[in-house]
Amino acid sequence: MDYALLLSSFDREHGHRSWPRQRLLHECLRWAIRDGTLAPGTRLVATRTLAADLGVARNTVLYAYEQLASEGFVVPDKRGTVVATLATGAPRRKAAPVPQAGLARRAQNLRHVSNSASDGLPFVPGVPDLASFPLVLWRRLLDRAWRSLSPAQLNYGDPAGEPALRSAIADHLRAARGVVCEAHQVFITDGSQSTLDLCARACADEGDTVWIENPGYGGALAAFRAAGLAIEGIAVDEEGMAPIAQDWRVRRPRLIYATPSHQYPVGTVLSLARRMALIDGARACGALIVEDDYDSEFRHDGPPLAAMQGLAPDSPVLYCGTFSKTMFPGLRIGFLVVPPELAAPLAAMRAQSAATGRVAEQLALAEFLRSGQFALHLRRMRRLYRQRRDALVAALDRHLGRIATVHGASAGMHLSLRFADAALSDVAIVERARQEGIVVNALSTHAVQGTAGWNGLMLGYAQVPAPQMDDLVRRLAAVIHLAAYAAGSRPAPVARAAGSRKLRRPAG
Repeated sequence: MDYALLLSSFDREHGHRSWPRQRLLHECLRWAIRDGTLAPGTRLVATRTLAADLGVARNTVLYAYEQLASEGFVVPDKRGTVVATLATGAPRRKAAPVPQAGLARRAQNLRHVSNSASDGLPFVPGVPDLASFPLVLWRRLLDRAWRSLSPAQLNYGDPAGEPALRSAIADHLRAARGVVCEAHQVFITDGSQSTLDLCARACADEGDTVWIENPGYGGALAAFRAAGLAIEGIAVDEEGMAPIAQDWRVRRPRLIYATPSHQYPVGTVLSLARRMALIDGARACGALIVEDDYDSEFRHDGPPLAAMQGLAPDSPVLYCGTFSKTMFPGLRIGFLVVPPELAAPLAAMRAQSAATGRVAEQLALAEFLRSGQFALHLRRMRRLYRQRRDALVAALDRHLGRIATVHGASAGMHLSLRFADAALSDVAIVERARQEGIVVNALSTHAVQGTAGWNGLMLGYAQVPAPQMDDLVRRLAAVIHLAAYAAGSRPAPVARAAGSRKLRRPAG
């Protein structure tokens, strides 16, 4: 706290220059305490120090402090003087709101995003089981990394990321995801959103067209809108992103954003035929595919699917990944793998625009990968998430078998529930479920343009223990059945869709 600045501000606002310095200081401090500028529990600066800073006699400060204490605004203790807890008599003044006209259009048009991921409520998508993360081991790796740092490593790090981590990620991706890359093609970012911002800024110009799955990931939509790109939504069906010939002719893209391993939010898997067609189409029109492989490590049914990046030689693919799902969101480390010819230009761009740090965290993560502990953690999480997925699907069978179809249960950390009756409002159901302490996402709100044709719910299950699943689904089902009754819907069996799970009709 700059007390000289505080005193000057009070003097300007209240105009009491004729007051003695003792009274002026006392009134200024009382005003700051009542205003909330000096919050309850704040320890005031020592009287000798404040007197020297303000250029006044110490008795002047002593008088002001004693007056405040007699009025109950401060409490003396052995270590000095503290602002009393009940001293504030008026709320702190709020600054005048900045008019929305002061924002760019791209900032005004962003979707509202709830902060439900931090609520700890069931079925929040995208949240791993944080209690199962080996925190003791991670602390040990961090401690080891910090002890190994030299003073020079406390400076800004390599803008592309620590070489040890880039090399470890490249080795992991080649072995686990079939990605064709070397360490110099890997760039460390601050997470998925940072990666998408980088793709948009580095690989497209304002006004260029970007294709996004419809329904699709809101974070990608925000990144591309912020870069001034022209958004084109491409429909998603049971086999994933489904561009048609007219799209390639009329809406030629510069970037194509896709989540082929587990489409977000629907959860479908892009078929091999469509993957190859997307690569061929992108190559023909000079586009780059942004492959977001956000939770591909969790494959529950069948063998692991290789990344699209490695399916064809010299694929025009920017491969994105993150450790927020496999480890924990607070780590804030993601990565981008670029084609070899883009590595040098991107490195030059990062050198001018990205002052990086957090060397210790990157070195600890590199050791986590190299030591085999990351792979061991993934195996544990796959088993755990598969059990929870099975429990969720079984519960949906029992309680919602007449009115919905499950999609996207073969991989990842969430699945989607598609309603058979379009009259059901997934938005209204989400609001009612929240009142019951259950957080689900409405599929219709993920539409990139218009209505995406998906009406239902997105359920994250990674953080929900299997024994709790049936009761939670039963409560969610009560909300859905009530909404169906209010809409006059008569639940009927749903035909099984390709690539989806059919929910059985429950007994009775």
